[in-house]
Amino acid sequence: MTVLTLGLNHTTATVDLRGRFAFAVDQIAPALKTLREQLTGAPQSEAALLSTCNRTELYMAAAGAGKPVPQLRHAAIDWLSRTGGVSRDELLRHTYVLEGGQAARHAFRVASGLDSMVLGEPQILGQMKQAVREADTAGTLGTTLHQLFQRSFAVAKEVRTSTEIGAHSISMAAAAVRLASQLFEDLSKTRVLFVGAGEMIELTATHFAARSPRAMAVANRTLERGEKLAAHLGAQAIRLADLSQRLHEFDIVVSCTASSLPIIGLGAVERALKARKRRPIFMVDLAVPRDIEPEVARLDDVYLYTVDDLSTMVQTAGEKRQAAVAQAEAIIDTGVQGFVHWLDQRSTVPLIQALHGQADQWRTAELTRARKLLAKGEDVDAVLDALTHRLTQKMLHGAMVELHSADAHTRPQMVAALSRLFLRGEAVLPTDLQRPRGRLLNDEDLA
Repeated sequence: MTVLTLGLNHTTATVDLRGRFAFAVDQIAPALKTLREQLTGAPQSEAALLSTCNRTELYMAAAGAGKPVPQLRHAAIDWLSRTGGVSRDELLRHTYVLEGGQAARHAFRVASGLDSMVLGEPQILGQMKQAVREADTAGTLGTTLHQLFQRSFAVAKEVRTSTEIGAHSISMAAAAVRLASQLFEDLSKTRVLFVGAGEMIELTATHFAARSPRAMAVANRTLERGEKLAAHLGAQAIRLADLSQRLHEFDIVVSCTASSLPIIGLGAVERALKARKRRPIFMVDLAVPRDIEPEVARLDDVYLYTVDDLSTMVQTAGEKRQAAVAQAEAIIDTGVQGFVHWLDQRSTVPLIQALHGQADQWRTAELTRARKLLAKGEDVDAVLDALTHRLTQKMLHGAMVELHSADAHTRPQMVAALSRLFLRGEAVLPTDLQRPRGRLLNDEDLA
């Protein structure tokens, strides 16, 4: 099997371009089924789709390393370009395609938080596990990708328990609070609105709640879910439909929904600023695609930040960070070597299955013959002796034929191979057998 990774992330594409390839959780399984239908050149392929605010990545596996692999790669690129509505050439300018060990290394680094905008952030691990569940639901998660992801999770766990990688990171939520503190001297005097009720909003709201703002509110498309989060935070729940009429009440707005279109427009923010008598609004758009129209950033009294804008806030430096990264990379190296070794072993599975099948055929035939002889009253010891003799002859026959037909150049290698397979180092081969001189060996020579 060959493993492929095709993706784009915060280092290769802008937030707007990434937004064109963003998938909500409930869209992933249907998308994978559609992709599978288009992979006619690789019907036994596997696929999983990871989509977050920072990346969209396809993980794929195909049998063999020949013709199916480029077919799989081309089909995946074509499918993704159509999905995002961009040309193939435009997509390729912002994507990376990795294969084999490099694809495994990338998956391990992503799971461990080394490829994240926030170094060591833990949220990506949960998102990868969700991607695996969706691939399983879609029926596109095979043995190879299952093994890849399980090893990714194991490596990520070891990185977190054996290094201090997580101790040297600033989460997006903490970064948002830090930026807000630079604009408002006392966050306890601010009113904060959270738009959405997902994991990222809950995390960010928890960080803001620790600063005890004067008031908090949660606006969500599904009021029941918004009320649940609001109750947890001690906040007020409001309807998303009422957002534009109440926007002026809030000093801080943090939005992260799965909407495919912006839900906070330029006009709504302009009206809010007018009602606030030009008092500033701090806004954080953590959604991909955007929740807040980008034109809002041009307004004088609005401080709008996207996930990309927060990147400078989540970078840390120093010797401890570098040491933690070096330790993590060493753990990942070991994990990659183990996966590549397992992948190489998988290539022999068809041969192993064929050998077992052939041995079972021989065993069944000889058992049938022995039972017939016993039914006729033949001596049991004689029947068993004949059975074992015929089985061993069948097992050795192919090896003897290859040995006898080998020429002077290939016979030493054949002898060495047969010695490893059948003698297992328990016998010393005659010198004549290692250096054949003129005649082919027969069964009596080996007796």
